[in-house]
Amino acid sequence: MDGTNENPLDILPEVFLAASAVLGLLLGAWLPRNRQWLVGLLAAVAACGGIVAAAVTAARPDVTAFGEAFTIDPVTNTSRVVVLGALLLVLALSAGPFHAHPRESEFYVLLQLSALGALVMAGTQDLLLLAAGYLLASIPAYTLAGFRKDGPGTEAALKYYVIGALFGILILAGITVLYAAGRATGYPILGPALPEAPEALVAAGAVGLLAGVLFKAGAVPAHFWVPDTVQGSTAPVAAFLTTIPKIGALAALLRLGEAVLADSGMPWAAVISVVAAASMTLGNLAAFFQNDVKRLLAYSTISQVGYLLLPVAVAGRSDFAQEALLYYVAAYAVTNLGAFAVVCALPRAGRIGDYRGLARKRPLLAASLVICLLGLVGTPPTAVFVGKLEAFSAAFDGGYAWLAVLAAVNTVASLFYYLRWIVPAVSRGGNDDLVDGDRPARAVAYAATAISVGLGLAAGPVLPALSSSLPT
Repeated sequence: MDGTNENPLDILPEVFLAASAVLGLLLGAWLPRNRQWLVGLLAAVAACGGIVAAAVTAARPDVTAFGEAFTIDPVTNTSRVVVLGALLLVLALSAGPFHAHPRESEFYVLLQLSALGALVMAGTQDLLLLAAGYLLASIPAYTLAGFRKDGPGTEAALKYYVIGALFGILILAGITVLYAAGRATGYPILGPALPEAPEALVAAGAVGLLAGVLFKAGAVPAHFWVPDTVQGSTAPVAAFLTTIPKIGALAALLRLGEAVLADSGMPWAAVISVVAAASMTLGNLAAFFQNDVKRLLAYSTISQVGYLLLPVAVAGRSDFAQEALLYYVAAYAVTNLGAFAVVCALPRAGRIGDYRGLARKRPLLAASLVICLLGLVGTPPTAVFVGKLEAFSAAFDGGYAWLAVLAAVNTVASLFYYLRWIVPAVSRGGNDDLVDGDRPARAVAYAATAISVGLGLAAGPVLPALSSSLPT
């Protein structure tokens, strides 16, 4: 690190997002209903500005802000680009369904605030700031889940909130116990102090802390909210919840493993590897016979978190862990959003059977669906293929070959339920619900598919940019 830097320009992406959310809330109070799309446009401009600022910051040496509570390094900058890029796609998915909605401007503001929470989690080097990021990412998301105010939406929001509140208490309790053990909340001080602290105290605090972060990631055993919340939410919200909060949570886990818990006496690698194995296996098993497309993607995202946790498990044990996680997170985000974009483009096709004949009526949309679903399996040349390859390599390098083998077996098994969706889509037949659709969502599906393939082909030059060492 080059030292402490309090320059506000270093946190420009976060400033853009916060300012846009506040200004959007004010604008929404004055704009007529048919003009509230301007708040969404403002959010998109803020996201674009944040991506540019993150790209500029990435070319500079690593610095910290607010003492050493927030760090700007390759993990933070990559998370910024992925989160803000994903937010742009979600804003485009939301343009049609929420146009002229009575609370359209509030919807865009909530999206931005939750995304801001994910950015805070990704860059934090302090347990208190991690808790603040957790709450900022969670509370707007509870409202988004029940935004429609119908039966399924209310149920989705309630389950999400109740489980989130429980894990919120656990993360705060864990932070309190770790503070008692290490007499600090900042990672640079806490990390060296924990090996000297009582092991039982460290283990208790770490379990509470991990429980909260794993809830945001949607990993087992904090996954119970995912299928019901995704199914009950609107499709754009489901796309958001299964993508953006995970990015911040996984980046936070990587930092915790690397800088705080890896040498604390707690069996970090063993705990995370068990969580990864359980997530990928249970997610796949539960997805096998799902007929609701949103519920299938919900279980799919639980299994994907299992694969994403492979490099987290070997944080501090493998030199490939950081680049593997960052690349895989970007690959997963764009591919998952591509699949959800197809769901958004066909709002009346809620079950797998409803997609029969899609290739004949919407050939480009069918191609996007096939590429994104096979991409989630890890089929070349999509980006997830390279991401999984990097994750498996990191697991082998870190001494967890059994976990990589289990992940490979689960990858093959996952092909079954993706094919259950693909086969009807490319089969003959017809469904009138496939004719009308959401044009912006179709554009997002095509764009996400192209990015997924392009990122996979460009892996060579991209990966080295992600491999700088984490600060400790």
